[in-house]
Amino acid sequence: MEIILDPSNWAGLLTLIILEVTLGIDNLLFITIISNKLPPYQRDKARIIGLSIALCIRLILLFLVSWITTLNNTIIQIKSFKFSSKDIILFFGGIFLLFKAITELNERLDHTKSIKIENKIYNSFWFVILQIVLLDVIFSLDSVITSLGVVNKLSMMILSMIIAMIIMLYAAKIITKFINKHPTIVLLCISFLLMIGLSLIAESTGFFIPKGYLYAAVVFSTLIELFNQIAKRNFIKYQSSMPMRKRLAEIVIKLMSKKQKKEFIKREKFKKNNYISNSKRENEEFKDEERYMMHGVLTLALRSIRSIMTPRGEISWVNSEHKNSKIRSQLLKSPHSLFPVCKGELDKIIGIVRAKEMLIALEKKINILDFSSKTLPIIIPDTLDPINLLKILRKSKGNFVIVTNEFGVIQGLITPLDVLEAIAGEFPDADETPDVIEEKNSWLVKGNTDLHSLEQLLNVNKLVDKEKKCASLAGLLIANTGNIPNIGETIKINNLEFTILKSNRYKIKLVRIKKVNL
Repeated sequence: MEIILDPSNWAGLLTLIILEVTLGIDNLLFITIISNKLPPYQRDKARIIGLSIALCIRLILLFLVSWITTLNNTIIQIKSFKFSSKDIILFFGGIFLLFKAITELNERLDHTKSIKIENKIYNSFWFVILQIVLLDVIFSLDSVITSLGVVNKLSMMILSMIIAMIIMLYAAKIITKFINKHPTIVLLCISFLLMIGLSLIAESTGFFIPKGYLYAAVVFSTLIELFNQIAKRNFIKYQSSMPMRKRLAEIVIKLMSKKQKKEFIKREKFKKNNYISNSKRENEEFKDEERYMMHGVLTLALRSIRSIMTPRGEISWVNSEHKNSKIRSQLLKSPHSLFPVCKGELDKIIGIVRAKEMLIALEKKINILDFSSKTLPIIIPDTLDPINLLKILRKSKGNFVIVTNEFGVIQGLITPLDVLEAIAGEFPDADETPDVIEEKNSWLVKGNTDLHSLEQLLNVNKLVDKEKKCASLAGLLIANTGNIPNIGETIKINNLEFTILKSNRYKIKLVRIKKVNL
């Protein structure tokens, strides 16, 4: 009864439980790592048996207190070095721990030894248990000796060990799940085992390393790993907010860039001996065009129809109400081979004609309305998915498709060339100038330039905003200012500076873009 009512006993018990759990963590880490060598259905059983054996060994050692005290007696002396039974046990235990830790570390660092899970050969259950028992003996000695130094009541020691073991049994599964979920933690745990093995060897040879130093190193390393896990979690959170196709495109581009860098280093090493010809060097490199096309293919499904189409204001169309001579002159001057034929205005489209066939029909004085209505236009909504657009373009047999909004108003047209430009970049017609002209420290960009293409050319992100639904540079600038900016006005978005060079009351025509340091 006095034991229960004495506050000092409770304080000693609490202290001892904390110490037992602290000292038992390294044993638990080893058991967790070594049990992963077993099939999944045997791992929980191995952990329970391992911790149970550790408890039994510690309880047996407690009842052999008089024997433990004799372990400190010197049995071997080499000059000034004295070795007791305890030192010998700790030395070989440290060697065993170092061997196992280095083996585990080598398996995880040497990827050539990695084996597919379905072909993985697991260790024998009892072989794993034997390894756990050997380490339990070493860790139990440290635990029992610590207990003897804190309290002198056997019942308190036994109770503290049982409570500490129950805590570790409960924590074992949680720690295992955490380690399996975060593979980098395993390397940290192995480094702890290396450190413990070295400390055991040092202690056995008379070079005592204060436990506080070891625990301080463990805590510091754990904090660093915690920061690493937080950074990794935030990165994954950021990546998950991006569309899967865009993430895949960025990964592929990075891999291509890394491969190109490695090839460059290899070429430099063999350059003096001329092992690689110039033509071969060029073939090995990933060109900017290749990276651009790869990104364009992988992000095509993310784009809107509006970002691919030729906008309404740039459509060349034939007015059937014009005189034949004027229509003929228009067809001869234009570089386009296909035209929509409309009656008075663009929204009253009759059909699609080829310039060559139309000229022949005009020569033969065939009625334009009858001739044009033979090939009816293919109409698609501006909400159509770009992947489904490809199927429709195949059915158009070389013709273009007309894009309309929900009110039936024509928004633009799309040709197979427009899709190719979305993937491979711009192909200006004879009557067009490039959308982007690169200068020394800036770019001259047309207002109708597609934002996806602009992102790739400038190597920037976050220009495309799905919420604002902007397809062009002009749309982005108008969305940010709330109106059409005046000539000379400068707008800053992220680390880009946009200066309006040409505009009118209706649209932005030309913009100069500069990168600025924030």
